[in-house]
Amino acid sequence: MTDYEINVPGGVLSSLLSEKNGLAVLVEAVLNQILDAQASEQVGAQRYERSDERVAYRNGYRPRQLYTRIGPLTLRVPQMRDGQFSTEIFSRYQRSEQALVLSLMEMVVNGVSTRKVTRITEELCGVTFSKSSVSQLCMALDGRVAAFNERELGVFPFVIVDAMYFKAREGDSVQSKAAMVVSGVNQHGNREILGLRIGDSESEAFWLETFRWLKQRGLKEVRYVVSDDHSGLVNAARRCFQGAIWQRCQVHFMRNVLSHTSAKHKKEMGEGLKRIFGSDKVKDARQRFDELAEQMEKKASKAIDCLERGLEDSLAVMALPGKYRKRLKSTNMQERLIQEIRRRERVVRIFPNEASALRLMGALLAEIHEEWQGRRYLDMDDFHEWFTEQNSSTEETVVPIC
Repeated sequence: MTDYEINVPGGVLSSLLSEKNGLAVLVEAVLNQILDAQASEQVGAQRYERSDERVAYRNGYRPRQLYTRIGPLTLRVPQMRDGQFSTEIFSRYQRSEQALVLSLMEMVVNGVSTRKVTRITEELCGVTFSKSSVSQLCMALDGRVAAFNERELGVFPFVIVDAMYFKAREGDSVQSKAAMVVSGVNQHGNREILGLRIGDSESEAFWLETFRWLKQRGLKEVRYVVSDDHSGLVNAARRCFQGAIWQRCQVHFMRNVLSHTSAKHKKEMGEGLKRIFGSDKVKDARQRFDELAEQMEKKASKAIDCLERGLEDSLAVMALPGKYRKRLKSTNMQERLIQEIRRRERVVRIFPNEASALRLMGALLAEIHEEWQGRRYLDMDDFHEWFTEQNSSTEETVVPIC
């Protein structure tokens, strides 16, 4: 990322403390200086500078509005005589922020808002709006979200899935909807958000439809799936990713076990669970389960029954080489994505329609996906070597998903 030297006038700094819109004035001044510096880079010379490296000439400025949470900013966008000035300030301006504003705007336009929502929208946008302006903004943002959510996929040995519920208006009623978020780690060890689907429930039929949709976009060679224990999800994964290992999220599983444990025994049970899931070998984990079962049977019989039923699925990760277990034993990566969505969803509370929810969530996930690019999440060399050995062995040493 390029570094720019920014000079903030004293008057701008004083307005930061003395004026209501002081922060907006400061951000506007900084962004305008960045635009000017980017123009100098593309021209190859400073304004009025004679230089052999000059490749273009400036041709004044044009004003452009950028709407942010701190109010509208008026930016002076440089123009070129030959060619077009390009900047990422507008294209990379948080699409999730735009989508959040649009969701609130749609509420007001559709007549389902309260005075509170109207006030929040005006504070976010800084201006009034019409149905036509909302429609134009929606069309621009929807195209970018669709490009992200329909892009071509490829080889992803590891797939992590999770879902969340939210509320959206459908006709004259408010309905509960499920948002399915699927991420993966490709053969090079890079994380990607594979897609987002919205449906009425986490049924097997919808998960099956979601996985088939991903495969139609090119998802292949899935070897390992991590999720919570939703029966519909697990059954759909078994049908679509035959031969893959299914790992039950250990974090969710531990919570399930503890939910069947009385308050006075939770600490003791929690310590026992940590010993089990901290084991390096499956046989050690099973032995520690036997010890915990003997210790807690009379104190928390339902919890022990729950643990026994799900133990093997929660230990499936131990089939993998040790270096992959920490990150692939749970859906924590997905949980962080869901938390980011929740932060925006709490502001909207009830989406005006399903399309609005897809727009906001998709825009946010597209941003996070971009941030992940270029960062290796896992070193895949050991996995590829391990997988080759598994395939060449006559003994089946992994637990298949079907």
